Amino acid sequence: MAPERRLFATEKLARRPGGVQAPRRHGARRDLPGAVLRAAACRGGRAAWLGMLAAELWFGFYWVVTQSVRWSPVRRRTFKDRLTARFETTFSSCCLLKRRRSSCVAIYGGGRLPCVDIFVSTADPQAEPPSLVVATVLSVMAYNYPPDKLSVYLSDDGCSVFTFYALWEASVFAKQWLPFCKRRNVEPRSPAAYFSESEKPRDPRVLKEWLLIKGLYEEMTERIDSAVKSGKIPEEIKVNHKGFSEWDAGITSKDHQPIVQVLINGKDRTSAVDSEGNVLPTLVYMAREKRPQYHHNSKLIRVSSVISNSPIIMNVDCDMYSNNSESIRHALCFFLDEELGHKIGFVQYPQNFNNMTKNNIYGNSLNVINQVEMGGLDSVGGPPYIGTGCFHRRETLCGKRFYKEYKEDWDRGTKEKLEQCMDQIEEKAKSLATCTYELNTEWGSEIGVMYDCPVEDIITRLAIHCRGWESVNMNP
Repeated sequence: MAPERRLFATEKLARRPGGVQAPRRHGARRDLPGAVLRAAACRGGRAAWLGMLAAELWFGFYWVVTQSVRWSPVRRRTFKDRLTARFETTFSSCCLLKRRRSSCVAIYGGGRLPCVDIFVSTADPQAEPPSLVVATVLSVMAYNYPPDKLSVYLSDDGCSVFTFYALWEASVFAKQWLPFCKRRNVEPRSPAAYFSESEKPRDPRVLKEWLLIKGLYEEMTERIDSAVKSGKIPEEIKVNHKGFSEWDAGITSKDHQPIVQVLINGKDRTSAVDSEGNVLPTLVYMAREKRPQYHHNSKLIRVSSVISNSPIIMNVDCDMYSNNSESIRHALCFFLDEELGHKIGFVQYPQNFNNMTKNNIYGNSLNVINQVEMGGLDSVGGPPYIGTGCFHRRETLCGKRFYKEYKEDWDRGTKEKLEQCMDQIEEKAKSLATCTYELNTEWGSEIGVMYDCPVEDIITRLAIHCRGWESVNMNP
């Protein structure tokens, strides 16, 4: 294929100067067992000396292995303009559906762009405040992507009514936040991060709008935090959505029925619109069933299959907001590439932190991993799945094996669900989120995220690679 037709390019980077010394950053970790064994050897004992030799041999092997991935790192570069030209059309960028009074109700069409499901996970409303969680949700709802092709799911492992309430508040605030992000090209699109990092605009007209949106956001977070602090949702709030009735039975976080509630139905072209009449992304709350006698495992892949069933799935931790509104388009440049796209099982983004201390001596910022080792692994078989910030092909998570003639059905998604009643879809989704559905099945062993392992992301990645799929690292 001609280079100008490719949607991404792979650039080989020169070996980093002094790269062979980089593993010495782990010197303290490598020398600690040796120091302990030397202290024991000083008191005598052949076993201690043999143990020290074994430790040095092991960490020497570890050094060689880590050094090998640094010899030929690569960098991926995407061409979003080619993606737009090939898979979007001018006509579909804004389709007029209906007129209301003097304003127009419009939706965004994405041409042939595939639908995308985004999974956000939270577990404990005390450790992960609901106001923080919904800031992450809003950041992914505001992606620069056709909203009618976007579905966002919040998986609440703590089954907290306060998290559900916060998501309901976010569904209301999104009607103001999403148009503001698009008008002002906001980055990052987490309101918590944006208002804490950005300065007040100098233009009086922009400043007025900026202060209005900031005020709405602060009022929303104040209501959420007040409800969490008081331990009670106001009765006048509960009447706004039928989902609040799920908590009437006195359920607990460790013993409750499955809960699936659609807060924004992106297929409802009349009511699911923002302040400018543009369609909003679908927004779903889910709490998988928990019973003391059963293990608790992920259910989002199954639940999403009956609501949106998008061919691309992205997952993100609730405290890792998206700081690039073009992330979906970057990832699709790999999946939709006509020459190599059919081989790619997942695209991994780096996990970056912006609240590190200036002198971080423990390597918690992951700079070496993100800037050196992930690019090196990308050149020798593909980077690992690190549990967050990853775009997966749904088929890879459903146990599909790669074969040369494989061709993805990018048209799959929500279109086959349009004629179904949302209440019926919610009930069906609840049946898939029960503890007993997956008993005596291949879920957790061949299908979905691997179960019974504290590092399920690593095992899941190995399973995907063993089925023949490749992965790429994207660090824009």
